[in-house]
Amino acid sequence: MEVFNAIGRRKAAIARVYLSEGKGNFSINDKKLEEYFPLMQLQYIVKQPFLTLDKIDCYDVKANIDGGGIKGQAEALRLGISRALLKVDAEYRASLKPMGFLTRDPRVVERKKPGQKKARKRFQFSKR
Repeated sequence: MEVFNAIGRRKAAIARVYLSEGKGNFSINDKKLEEYFPLMQLQYIVKQPFLTLDKIDCYDVKANIDGGGIKGQAEALRLGISRALLKVDAEYRASLKPMGFLTRDPRVVERKKPGQKKARKRFQFSKR
């Protein structure tokens, strides 16, 4: 039984994913999927690559997630799972690529500039 690993990133979140053949169990930071991501929407995001391939009960997922917020962590985990599935079988690419699961979303928070309130917002201008 071989273990396939991959890394997924989104914003400030990093997910290290270990995929092995099993019964569809998820272990995220030593917690169950429902415990770590209580919202159904986030659970769906994590399971999307398996649902697309119709392989939800074929693999066990063990993941370590660090940094970022809860949504960024879920999307980082989705990318990590998709990359690990490619290592299992390269033919999965035809199904995962059009859904956008193999694309690393490059959007991150823009830094705050000095002399301004936020990244783009300025202090109020006074003419007099």
